Amino acid sequence: MVSAVSSKIFRPVTGLTLLALAATVSPLTSLAQSPIIKAPSTPAPITSSRLPVDESYTLGPGDRIQIDVFNVPEYSGENGRQQVLVDGSVNLPLLGKISVKGMTLSQAANTLTARYRRYLKRPLVTVSLLAARPLNVAIAGEVIRPGSYTMTFTGAGEGSGTQFPTLTRALQMAGGITQSANIREIQVRRPQRSGAAQVVTVNLRDFFQTGDLGRDIALRDGDTIFISTATNISPEDATLLADTTIAADTSQPLNILVTGEVERPGAYTVTNVAKTGAAGEVGEAGGGGGAGGGGTDASTSSGSRGGRTTVTRALQTAGGIKPLADIRQIQVKRPTRTGTPQVITVNLLKLLQEGDVKQDITLAQGDTIYVPTTTAPLTPAQVASISASTLSPSSIKVGVIGEAKAPGVVQIPPNTPLTQALLAAGGFDPKRARKSTVQLVRQNPDGTASKRTIAVNFAEGANEKTNPTMRNNDVIIVGRSGLAGFSDTLGSVLSPLGGAFSIFNLFSGD
Repeated sequence: MVSAVSSKIFRPVTGLTLLALAATVSPLTSLAQSPIIKAPSTPAPITSSRLPVDESYTLGPGDRIQIDVFNVPEYSGENGRQQVLVDGSVNLPLLGKISVKGMTLSQAANTLTARYRRYLKRPLVTVSLLAARPLNVAIAGEVIRPGSYTMTFTGAGEGSGTQFPTLTRALQMAGGITQSANIREIQVRRPQRSGAAQVVTVNLRDFFQTGDLGRDIALRDGDTIFISTATNISPEDATLLADTTIAADTSQPLNILVTGEVERPGAYTVTNVAKTGAAGEVGEAGGGGGAGGGGTDASTSSGSRGGRTTVTRALQTAGGIKPLADIRQIQVKRPTRTGTPQVITVNLLKLLQEGDVKQDITLAQGDTIYVPTTTAPLTPAQVASISASTLSPSSIKVGVIGEAKAPGVVQIPPNTPLTQALLAAGGFDPKRARKSTVQLVRQNPDGTASKRTIAVNFAEGANEKTNPTMRNNDVIIVGRSGLAGFSDTLGSVLSPLGGAFSIFNLFSGD
């Protein structure tokens, strides 16, 4: 090999005889690149074992590369396979140690070409990647497990169709993004040889909406990924975020807080699927509740989308909403890594009346759901829609007092009309009740109570004027008839006189 190398080195010689002798005895005349040989316009075709990469890939310790010098087989093929050493260099014949760290493949090829010009005429050097080194990337911001990660290549190995790690794969390795992440402006900071880092801004929302694979960029060794916190987020964005492949694992129990106009406000641990209980009772949460209690198993998928916990499910777990709940302005307060909570306003009335499932957003760890008290009255149609939904309790409690057959608290389904509530208490007492009218007492949003007189007609269908639907904690007062009232009053006056002077004895003529 020494003689082969020496035969390729151009040295000044004198005398035609010596030149002719060198041409005769040299066993490697094919290695001497003649000045008349022109470099080909295109490089030799790349074999299937070489990994196609984009021009931005930079070499580093651990990369396996293929170096080919055109028309010099001793430095090409199997002899040209090199691994970049820990110091970022390769050790080559003739050239010795050459640093290629931080160079692209084309830059490395140009560097080697320039070095070989000292020994070869018109050298043509190509450098290709056989196997890429594992990448070290850092991930920070709104991810479940921020930190440093080592990423290998899909199908790593020579000739195995290796694919470079992508941005979405890195986010999956970090446990997924939080529900507070701003996926419109993900920053990838890439170190450069010049010292100043290159910042690439990626909009993954476009990727998930349009399928543009160009948005899911390939990563490089030393990249830093930063996911900022969204300043505000719409229910549509929240739903999109939860449905992506980079969303956090939803199989873990969530610790949430439900406050405001719900039957059982408090802290809950929610898993699996929930169902609503009776008014004032905790709905089943498939794994137990927190301060408010909780169920053990689930029998309905309401409030759960793909196994994820949603706002409606949280309300069900808390026993359902109260009659004065304003489901048009429900607030979900979400903690972020910056410390400033994110507030998402949800209009569940759109879900009930328009079928807008995006309003039923997926909840995240530590969310607080606040249901405000309504200030604008709902229409009867809206009340009926809410009462018939799974947001309301499976049953409500109505008090029936006065002259009913079985006065007391009755449990009835939501949206039950007043006449049916009376029948649930046994109906009117036939001897004592005033059957023409009853009084309905109902709590107002401001905390006061209103009382209205309603003419009773059991043949009347449900309507707000003559047969209103009942709300939780309504009270129906059944008055006494005139004769019953007179008898009760007279009896109370004469009762001190003893049984001998009862009303019957007074009119007996004895």
